[in-house]
Amino acid sequence: MCTQCRRRLLTLRPSLRPLSTSTPNSAEPPDPPLQPPIDIPDAESSAAASMQQPTDQTSSPSITSTSSVASDPTIENGRPSLLANITQAQRNNMRTDNNNKPSGGMGTSLTSIFDWADKSSPDATSSRSIAEYAPLPEPHHLHIYSTKHNTHITLTKPDRDPLISVSAGTIGFRKAARGTYDAAYQLGAYVMGRIQQQGLLTQIQHLEVVLRDFGPGREAVSKILLGSEGRNVRGRVVRVCDATRLKFGGTRSKNQRRL
Repeated sequence: MCTQCRRRLLTLRPSLRPLSTSTPNSAEPPDPPLQPPIDIPDAESSAAASMQQPTDQTSSPSITSTSSVASDPTIENGRPSLLANITQAQRNNMRTDNNNKPSGGMGTSLTSIFDWADKSSPDATSSRSIAEYAPLPEPHHLHIYSTKHNTHITLTKPDRDPLISVSAGTIGFRKAARGTYDAAYQLGAYVMGRIQQQGLLTQIQHLEVVLRDFGPGREAVSKILLGSEGRNVRGRVVRVCDATRLKFGGTRSKNQRRL
């Protein structure tokens, strides 16, 4: 690049003017590497920008006013207060806990995980014992078999041995009266009273109610369990299931009755 071209470029771009100007008679230095142009603001633009800035410098983050120091609860008489010490102590504890916390990677052993769990929660063994996650023991079963002609209630042990087995005919209902709602209601109340009389509540810790078919006794015995008669048994119920038989094909159905 010749000297005249360089002078023209410097006049057009003042920002590219070198720091030390050499005389025309001196040896021409090698060309500097190309750099992106840098826009340097003029004196007028910098003066306008300084006029737009607010004169109050208290909002600047680099300058701290005395009012902000006085309102800071962590500073007393120019020294950190007790609140600042407590805050710093809590931060140190949190930093220590994070350092002691296992990363969960492949190199972490089970012993380190258990040790960290014991340190982080002292009552972890009392609140989350193994018994809470173990499966429940086999409960007693209260079978309610309700057809349109009768209602059968059977209380069995966990090994399915019967303790109480009654039906509507056991309490005095005969023929068509055995399939009514009133008969099933009285039968449910009779079973609840018999459970208390025989002292079976001490044996029953968990109870499963098994419903079968959709006769009037299904709703009647459910009302007994939800009512005042079943207040001592209702709290021991852990599961309610339906054991109604489903027919896949099956035998030929009876002909519809013609009236």
